[in-house]
Amino acid sequence: MDWFPVIVLFGSFFTMLLLSVPITFAVGIASLLSLCVSMPMTPAISVIAQKLTIGLDGFTLLAIPFFILAGNIMNTGGIAKRLVAFAQALVGHLPGSLAHCNILANSLFGAISGSAVASAAAVGGIMAPLQEKEGYDPAYSAAVNITSSPAGLLIPPSNVMIVYALASGGVSVSALFLAGYVPGLLMAGMLMITAGIYAKRKKYPTSAKIPMMQILKIAIDAIPSLFLIVIIIGGILKGVFTPTEASAVAVVYTFILAVFVYKEVKLRDFPKILQETTVVSSIVLFLVGCSMGMSWAMVNADVPYLIEQALLSISDNPIIILLIINVILLIVGIFMDITPAILIFTPIFLPIVTSPSIGLDPIHFGIIMIFNLSIGLCTPPVGTVLFVGCSVGKTSIEKVMKPLIPLYITLFIALILVTYIPAISMTLPNYFK
Repeated sequence: MDWFPVIVLFGSFFTMLLLSVPITFAVGIASLLSLCVSMPMTPAISVIAQKLTIGLDGFTLLAIPFFILAGNIMNTGGIAKRLVAFAQALVGHLPGSLAHCNILANSLFGAISGSAVASAAAVGGIMAPLQEKEGYDPAYSAAVNITSSPAGLLIPPSNVMIVYALASGGVSVSALFLAGYVPGLLMAGMLMITAGIYAKRKKYPTSAKIPMMQILKIAIDAIPSLFLIVIIIGGILKGVFTPTEASAVAVVYTFILAVFVYKEVKLRDFPKILQETTVVSSIVLFLVGCSMGMSWAMVNADVPYLIEQALLSISDNPIIILLIINVILLIVGIFMDITPAILIFTPIFLPIVTSPSIGLDPIHFGIIMIFNLSIGLCTPPVGTVLFVGCSVGKTSIEKVMKPLIPLYITLFIALILVTYIPAISMTLPNYFK
C-alpha cells in the first residue's frame, strides 16, 4: 500500500484551507498533486480536466442554477414577510410565540428558497425587531433563528439534495425530496419544544389573539407562496415533470408571483438578480466539477477502502460505525461548508454504509448527511448561518453561544433519531414508489 498519494492529497488540501485558499481551488490542486505522485504529470492533468468536464455534463445539474434563480426572485419578492405573518397566525397563541413563529417561518421560507443563509437573513431581519420589542433576549432570538434556518435544506426543494444525488452516483432526487419532509419537520418541531420550555422559564409573552377573518386573509395572502411546494412535489410525483424540469417551473412561477401577484419585484431588478444567480451558480458548479476530480483521486489512492478498513477494525457493529461517521461529519461540518463536504465525503462513506454489513439505504444516508452537515452551518468557526444570524440579530457570537447550547443538544438528539430510525426518512419514499 502506497500512502504517499493519500498524504499528498489530504496534506495539501488542509494546508491550502489553512492558508485561506478558496475551497474549489484547494480541491482541484490537491487532486492534481495527488495524481502527479502516482502517474506522469500530463496524464494527471488530462484526468483532472476530463473529470471536471464530465462532472458538469449532467442534465440534473441544470436544476441548481434554476432553483438558485427562483430563490433569489423570492428573496426580493416580499415572500418572507407574508410567511412570517402566516406563521404568527398559526402559532401566536403558544408561549414564546415569536420564537415559534421564527422557527416555523424559517422552515417555510427555507423550503421555498432552498437557502439556509437567505432564510436566516430574511426571516431573522423581520423577527429580531419584533422579539426585541416584546422583551426577548437578543442573543436567544438570534440562536433560535440560527438553528432553525437549516430546516429548509431538508424540506424540498433543496439544492444540497441534488448535489448529494450527483455525488452518490445517481440516487433519485425525487426520493430524496420525499425523504426530507419528516426529518425537516422533526427538526423544526423539536426546536419548538425546546423554545416553548425556555419561554415558560423566562415568562415570555404570547401574541395577541388574531381574529378569524384576519387569519383567513393572512392565509390567503401566503397561499400563493406555499403553493410552490405543492406544484413542484405534486408535479414530480404525478410524473408531469422531472426534478430538473421542476426547477424551471419554479422560476416561471416565482417570476409571475413576484412581478404580477405581489408586485414587489420590478423588471429593472432582474439584471441584478440574474447576476447574483450567475455568480453563485458558477461557484457551486465549478466546485462540483473539481470535486469529481477529487473523488477519482481518492479512489486512485484507495482512500474509501482504507477508511472502511479503519472503521471495521474499531467495530463491526452498525450502530457504532454510524455513530463514528456522524461524529466525523459533525467535526467536518465545523470547518467546511455543506456543499463541498457532501461532494468530498459522500464517495468515502456511502460504500461503507451501503455494504452488506450495515445495509443502509443511500437515500436514508443522504438525509443523515444533510441533517448532520446542516448543524455545521450553525457552529463556529466557519458557520455561515451563525454569522448571518448574529449580524441580523445585532449580537455577537460570544453572547449567542450560551443560548445556542440547548438548541445544539436538541439538534443532536434529532440527528440520532433520524440516524437510527430509518422510517423517519424512508416512509414517504417507500409509500410513493
